[in-house]
Amino acid sequence: MRSIQGRTRLAGMATFFSAAVMAAGMSFTAAPAQAAFELPEGEKITNVPAIPRAIPQKEAYELYDPKIGKNFDLKNFWIRADVRVRPEMRNASCFGSTFQGVGNCNTFAQANAGTKNQGRANDSFVQQWVRLGIGYDLSPDVNFYMEIIDSAVWGGNGTVGNGAAGVDALNHNGAVSGNGNGGRLGVRAAYMLVRNFAGVQGLSLKAGRQYVIFGNHSLFGHFDWANTGYSHDGVMLQYSTKAIDSYLGWFKVAETDLGQAAPVGSLTNNVAGGITGDGGSDADMIIFYNQIKSVPGFLIEPYYVFYRNAMSSATFSGQGQGTAKHSNQTRHTVGNRIEMRKGNFDAINETVFQFGSMGDNGVGTGSALAGGAGGCGGNGRCLSINAWATRNWIGYTMYESAWKPRLAFNFDYASGDGRNNCGQAGGGACKTANTFENFFPTNHIHMGYMDVQAWKNMMSPSVNFQARPSKDDHFEFWYTNLNLASAQDNWYRGAQGAYIFSKTGNTKKHIGDELDFSWTHMMMDGKLAFQATYGYMFAGSYIEQNLGTSTNQQWGYVQLWMNF
Repeated sequence: MRSIQGRTRLAGMATFFSAAVMAAGMSFTAAPAQAAFELPEGEKITNVPAIPRAIPQKEAYELYDPKIGKNFDLKNFWIRADVRVRPEMRNASCFGSTFQGVGNCNTFAQANAGTKNQGRANDSFVQQWVRLGIGYDLSPDVNFYMEIIDSAVWGGNGTVGNGAAGVDALNHNGAVSGNGNGGRLGVRAAYMLVRNFAGVQGLSLKAGRQYVIFGNHSLFGHFDWANTGYSHDGVMLQYSTKAIDSYLGWFKVAETDLGQAAPVGSLTNNVAGGITGDGGSDADMIIFYNQIKSVPGFLIEPYYVFYRNAMSSATFSGQGQGTAKHSNQTRHTVGNRIEMRKGNFDAINETVFQFGSMGDNGVGTGSALAGGAGGCGGNGRCLSINAWATRNWIGYTMYESAWKPRLAFNFDYASGDGRNNCGQAGGGACKTANTFENFFPTNHIHMGYMDVQAWKNMMSPSVNFQARPSKDDHFEFWYTNLNLASAQDNWYRGAQGAYIFSKTGNTKKHIGDELDFSWTHMMMDGKLAFQATYGYMFAGSYIEQNLGTSTNQQWGYVQLWMNF
């Protein structure tokens, strides 16, 4: 897998380039590609990331001559760890309305009835994680790695009660999640890595629970901004030469019929939501990703993703047809990412097309397509997927200046659907499924730090300015103009769920304008980082029309992160 160390954070606003020439800049996550970039002599990509690095280079190992024998050799054992504490606040989370359900500012019925609950929905909390990575090198080519994470919200385990079983707030051992640790302790990674697999030079195999990170995190990232992030269970093959790196992976996204450690064929319900165990109702994903490094100054990354979800149309349909990783679909994704770095300029273009078919989750609730032509009843798939997205950045860095200021422009677009609320009660029959699928990204680093926007049904130009007044300090100003691509689709927040359900007759697309400021101070050569970020969002006409309020939103945090 690729290194997740050394990510730079670039964003911006800007021009949509033609298919051949790409726009935009941000750091790149694969070290081998750096050699292809033409930077001024003595310079390197050093922009401090908006999110301090995760545990870096888990596959890295030191060369040694292994001893013959089966005994544990302490010198082949290694650990790495990090701890992060982050107080966070958000005022007017629903712009003067109150949350309805999980992360929604309204419901579909509420949107069309013109009713809402008034409230400020201010919130503040503290999140913390501790990660411990344990590795052992059986040989220079065979590596074991396991990463344990303790993810916690201060005060989130136990209750205000005391003394009774499962309510001990003093030791935080409450049974909130139905187990003894209250859901705090988990496994972020657990895999074996075999290099030069089967004697083939340059061929590696990684099997187990692992990070999946490609490009600039647009579709697949670690999402370490969240307190748990993304991990995937599966197998990844990598073949590397000087000119190209190719990755082929299969991952099990959902397994419905077999519980953890259950006997084979037990048909145990294993997915939240009370889904009946069914061996055929799983979700799988295949990724074929390529990184061409042979063109000086450029990095070219064509890829294909196959996603199949065989669960019924009604499963996880509560947020409508645009719900992330929606059930009952087969989706093909074809894309290409091109990054250019030459002299003071850097640019990125990523363009993605999606096609396939999806079931109508409105069937059974009055859909005109129920049992009709197209076979949409039950698990039939009558809806045609036709979605696309593009991400374009262009930046200029004044390496000659002491502060090395950088100005970047950005334009992001992701398609929406003209009738996306069709799956909701009273929403009518679905006809298409054209909302772009964002998969498993790190959206926090792309469209403003307030996380109010996913790469779904959106159009967003932005401008970004960064500078390094010292080798240990980095600050950033970011302006983002937030809009919907389709007024009839919903507004999806950074975590990809519906933030606001659009009214059936909504005509407004301008969500608002976001301003962000972030300052990072690195200590101990980057092993310790302090970061403070503040964001302010001016509510636009879309919020006024769909919530009946125009209250602005504020958000901020401070963060201390230690890596060793």
